[in-house]
Amino acid sequence: MQSNDITFYQRFETDILAGRKTITIRDKSESHFKAGDILRVGRFEDNQYFCTIEVLSVSPITIDELAEQHAKQENMRLDELKEVIKTIYPNESEFWVIEIRLVN
Repeated sequence: MQSNDITFYQRFETDILAGRKTITIRDKSESHFKAGDILRVGRFEDNQYFCTIEVLSVSPITIDELAEQHAKQENMRLDELKEVIKTIYPNESEFWVIEIRLVN
């Protein structure tokens, strides 16, 4: 069985498959992706594969630089987005915006 290259919480699966979530914000451990990468996507909870995405761009960002546009691309409100990031990465201040496109 092939392993997945990146995982998302199950609650984001529908938005990704519908093309409503077009970015993901990750910490340094996942900043190695680059434009053109084709990634197998799994659910964080059970690592079940659910789609393939293409990385369109990767750019550094701080939590203070997050704007409405990012929230829109994440299909949530800005305050909600910042809260989610702080919950997932409580001790981080540097992030990477990974722009994605559904391949299949």
